[in-house]
Amino acid sequence: MKLSKIGRISMAFVVSVAMGLGMTSCGGGTVGFMWALGTQFNQISGFKIDNFTGNLTNIVGTPFSSGGTNPVSIVVRTGGRYVYVVNKGAGTSAGNVAEFSVGGDGVLTFQGTFTTQGKTPVWAAMDTSGNFLYVLDQLSPDGVNGDITVFSIAADTGRLSLVPNNSFKNPDGTQLTYFPVGSKPIMTRMTGACLFTVDSGDNTVFAYGTNSSTGQLTTTTNSTITTQATRLTSINAGSTYVYLTDAGATPDSSGGFILPYTVGTNCSLQTLTGGSVPNLPLTSNPSYSFTDLRNRYLYVLNQSTTNTMNASSTISAFTIDQTNGKLQPIADSNNPYPIGAGPMCMVEDPTFQYVYTSNNVSNTVTGKIINQNTGQLSDLRRGSSFPSTGQPTCLVISGSVN
Repeated sequence: MKLSKIGRISMAFVVSVAMGLGMTSCGGGTVGFMWALGTQFNQISGFKIDNFTGNLTNIVGTPFSSGGTNPVSIVVRTGGRYVYVVNKGAGTSAGNVAEFSVGGDGVLTFQGTFTTQGKTPVWAAMDTSGNFLYVLDQLSPDGVNGDITVFSIAADTGRLSLVPNNSFKNPDGTQLTYFPVGSKPIMTRMTGACLFTVDSGDNTVFAYGTNSSTGQLTTTTNSTITTQATRLTSINAGSTYVYLTDAGATPDSSGGFILPYTVGTNCSLQTLTGGSVPNLPLTSNPSYSFTDLRNRYLYVLNQSTTNTMNASSTISAFTIDQTNGKLQPIADSNNPYPIGAGPMCMVEDPTFQYVYTSNNVSNTVTGKIINQNTGQLSDLRRGSSFPSTGQPTCLVISGSVN
């Protein structure tokens, strides 16, 4: 078939527009950039997320150096211009926070590193304004418990500056440069004006109030919150509810429990009516929980299983009752959903279409389609497993760069 001159011009115009939008006949354009950490080679894998399929393609120049040793946590600043990587350190290599600027097509450019006040940084959280970064150290300068180092973020360069503790002083009268937390902290999350830290040493949660203008943390009357957990592995804080993941197995639940709370006055945690919720049957060793961006569904990553017929890591899926926060397993014969081995973290793309897990043992990222009406998960249309930098830990997605 021959096209007229007008037809050829029209076709050329459509193709040029599609190319300008990053679209092809096999996809629908890039809806976000993903960066996944890998500890084996201290690198960051970069991916572009296809709108139509959810498939991941490598960003030019990937993998990128993590700027340190043993990268374990990553956050992106509001607006998407800067990314911060927490390098835990190992052996004689001290931990740090590495800053990267984000260029076209998600390319990362190293800007510099910053030192926390304690040792062995393991997690980072950012306030919603993107003005302050809270980095969790497993050991404070006194070497007893953990601490949080607070940084302010420069709007023009993304550089970090220390925010000292204005409330407490050292025995010699000098100002503390950190904010103490409990024993063996593993993760910290922010919701509203509250910052919660999970302390695995005694299965407690340490609560701080936050000041949105200064970044200061203030203790509350009940800063140390006891829980019923026997092996806390993560905390998830949505807009209304907080969920703790307890990997402590019992005869009733080899997969542990999810402990649901509401946030009360002075950052207290109030147990929801009904208490802890058992993980799904045949699951075990839950490592992480994730609430979708619309706070309708809760997903739990299970690193192992008791299912001898299908030995795989899985995702347990629950609905969140919008009136009382109670959890109910999603009705689906495929729930829990199999994924790559050794899942560590989970994210959702900004268009609410896809979720992804970083899998430490299989060295992959697994992608799933999320049904926004039911919370059910299904495989991507063109394959759901993507190779990632060796031993991936956590990952993050940015939808735009402003």
